[in-house]
Amino acid sequence: MPKVLLIEARFYEDISDALAAGAIAALETAGASYERITVPGALEIPGVIRMAMNRYDAFVALGCVIRGETTHYDIVSGESARGIMDLTVQHNVAIGNGIITVEDEDQAWARAKMDDLDKGGGAARAALRMLEIKNQFR
Repeated sequence: MPKVLLIEARFYEDISDALAAGAIAALETAGASYERITVPGALEIPGVIRMAMNRYDAFVALGCVIRGETTHYDIVSGESARGIMDLTVQHNVAIGNGIITVEDEDQAWARAKMDDLDKGGGAARAALRMLEIKNQFR
């Protein structure tokens, strides 16, 4: 049974809850065990994955970045994705990236809700699939 860590950026708490619901449903359906940890925002997620790499089989990164009036959106969305990709490539870590990057709250809800695009569930399924592939190459 794979052991998965869900890392939830809590900047938009309601949207994070919806993403987590989808991820948890997918993990439970797959029979994976999981633990949850929260961080303030998306930029903190890669650091937590690096800290916990030796304790879990896979990771699910969950959060939401909504474009605002400044360039901060570009930094947060780009750097969190880069951090996750660096961990995946450099350390051979199975990660599902469920950090949604959107223009507005309506887009966020469409991606977060389980009965719509279910990006949280998709990230969990991606993490589990990447773990399967990793195990094939061992």
